[in-house]
Amino acid sequence: MSRTKIIAGNWKMYKTIAEAVSFAYEFVAGFREGERETVVCAPFTQLPALKRAFSGSGVKLGAQNMHFEDEGAYTGEVSPGMLTEIGVDYCVIGHSERRQYFAETDETVNKKLKAAFAHGIAPIVCVGEVLEQRDAGKAFDVVKSQIEKGLSGLSREDAARLVVAYEPVWAIGTGRTATPDQAEEMCSFIRRTVKDLYDADTAAKTRIQYGGSVKPSNATELLSREEIDGALVGGASLSPVDFKSIIEF
Repeated sequence: MSRTKIIAGNWKMYKTIAEAVSFAYEFVAGFREGERETVVCAPFTQLPALKRAFSGSGVKLGAQNMHFEDEGAYTGEVSPGMLTEIGVDYCVIGHSERRQYFAETDETVNKKLKAAFAHGIAPIVCVGEVLEQRDAGKAFDVVKSQIEKGLSGLSREDAARLVVAYEPVWAIGTGRTATPDQAEEMCSFIRRTVKDLYDADTAAKTRIQYGGSVKPSNATELLSREEIDGALVGGASLSPVDFKSIIEF
């Protein structure tokens, strides 16, 4: 089954609104909406301005986090309904930095996935092992557990629409990158895990990205692999030139 490649930039906590808009106008100039889906996941403050700047370009808009409740006394949080009001298409859920610094768990990831689908937001759910777990030979066990707990109770239809981003934690922002063989091996394993949880048709539809120090110099080799359906790009997505280079691999 042919799956549409999806390249998503994760800006993390970078750029002012003015810088974000400047990026958008430079990036959109000459951008051609093609067979690959392009997403920019930006800080909350930039989302309304980016929605306007990307209007008509084909570039999709993503948030980097959301709460699982519709509303309530959750100071500092943003609800899925607030994101849909802006016109957000995607939301990153369970990024390793959220797990490491903000007590995100597989259980809260599961709640957020269900809330995202309920509000028509397509989630990009992140999974991946730390270096100690890989060195101990536990990488597959860790990722399998994250998938099983994170997707618990999701319907086949939702699982088929899911984007899974495999991000080995040891390769995020470190300059280290999983080899194409390592990346494809884990993406293939994730697909088999989804197949075991649901069925072959669902697994064939689920898009699985690789993330972790993706840059123009390694994008082609990674993204040409059959089991890798795209990339979640960190630092390189902050540059319109570099990000466009990755998209046009």
